[in-house]
Amino acid sequence: MTATDHGRPGEVRRPLSHMERWYWICDQLSPLNVVARVRVAGAYRAEALRRAAARLAREHPLLRVAVAAEPDGGRPRFVAARAAGLPVRAVRADGPDADRWAREVDEVELATPLDWRAGPLARVVDVTRGAPGTADERHDLILTVSHVVADGTTALELLRRLVELAAGEATPGAPAGSSPPRAPVPPAEALLPGRLNGVPRAAHLVAAVLADRVAAVVARPWRLAPAVPVAPTARRTRLVRRELDAGQLAALVDRCRRERVTVHGALAAALATAVAGTEPHLRPRRVCVGSPVDFRAELVPPVDRRDAGAYVATVPSYLRVGPAADLWTLARAAFRDLRRRRRLHHHLALVSLLRLMSPRSVGASARAVALVDRAGPGNVCLSNIGRFDFPARVGSWELSGAQFVAGVSVSGYLVATVNTSHAALHWNFTYIDGAVTGERAGRIADEAVRALLSGLRRDGAPLPTGTGGRS
Repeated sequence: MTATDHGRPGEVRRPLSHMERWYWICDQLSPLNVVARVRVAGAYRAEALRRAAARLAREHPLLRVAVAAEPDGGRPRFVAARAAGLPVRAVRADGPDADRWAREVDEVELATPLDWRAGPLARVVDVTRGAPGTADERHDLILTVSHVVADGTTALELLRRLVELAAGEATPGAPAGSSPPRAPVPPAEALLPGRLNGVPRAAHLVAAVLADRVAAVVARPWRLAPAVPVAPTARRTRLVRRELDAGQLAALVDRCRRERVTVHGALAAALATAVAGTEPHLRPRRVCVGSPVDFRAELVPPVDRRDAGAYVATVPSYLRVGPAADLWTLARAAFRDLRRRRRLHHHLALVSLLRLMSPRSVGASARAVALVDRAGPGNVCLSNIGRFDFPARVGSWELSGAQFVAGVSVSGYLVATVNTSHAALHWNFTYIDGAVTGERAGRIADEAVRALLSGLRRDGAPLPTGTGGRS
């Protein structure tokens, strides 16, 4: 298709959709970035990476846009970015400082919004260790993208492509390929199916909203309350990282098969247990855990995962945590609830609902933000994209540790992002500083890993090797 409004074919020049506008408003209150990272063992020059970043922008229309709006913040629309290509920032780390990339994510990338007025809505960081040109040279490549144009799957797909392009620029003959620019894709709302579960989408929306409201009233779920109230414009996302190694991951997958639950169900159960465990006076009751659902395949026509954009909607599950509920009881409850909600297309109803609740501008957003604080499904969130087959080698480079991290902004207080890549399960926890203390976030991360690994122990056997390391 060609762009709407003005602009050449192949460029995105149109108003932001209701979902894009909501993310854009959230980002103005507090940065709403999605960050992907991979470690590259190998040598290349900075110029090769800059050329690759420029080629990546040429391939994706949404990496060539900025956002313009009226003086009062209304009528936001995509316009051309002022600069071509993606900016690349170089960071030199000390030889033994393997965690420097994580500090860059925590201190800079999650805290600094993309310049939406100028664009583009993505940037690259190259953290380098080791002597250049030697076998010790290592790079941590970090791609930060605005949630307006990306979700976790998008960020990792773009990073994968960036590595391919950089390898081609750095090493003649490497499989970078020559891809034509991808065609612009309409906003997600324009591709929603007209009928859901056999009824018109509008009627389905009303029924789904009423059903969710009744379920919430019956469940009376416990929600994570801020230790200290933090104004929307003062919210700052921080990062805690954990990881399951190959042995732990294999044990988890095997046990989930035997229990007939998904890995996501087990992770949700462990997260609910961990969050409740930091409230010593909390009686047995239901904990709300939100699960973002990828709906690319349900659109008409389906959207390829290589196309940039945000294609997730978060649905809540209410998990009853208490002494009588072990990990696998909770996991089965989470699995059944999420399967039911997906079958009833509750996630697509939430996308439709944004047409009614997305505010016109930041100045008109106070009521919507208060509603999200009070009842939004992302209060505690588990964003699990499952297995992501990031290549282990591109050209002469060895790749490892591919993972993603999500900013929280005003959508909740704690988000756990998960992907399985390079024979490890990467489990990153982001939280609103102050609303959740760093000490509590660390305890939740540790307790979630401990609850999960304890659930894998059988007949008094020791836990699987490792204790949830960091990559």
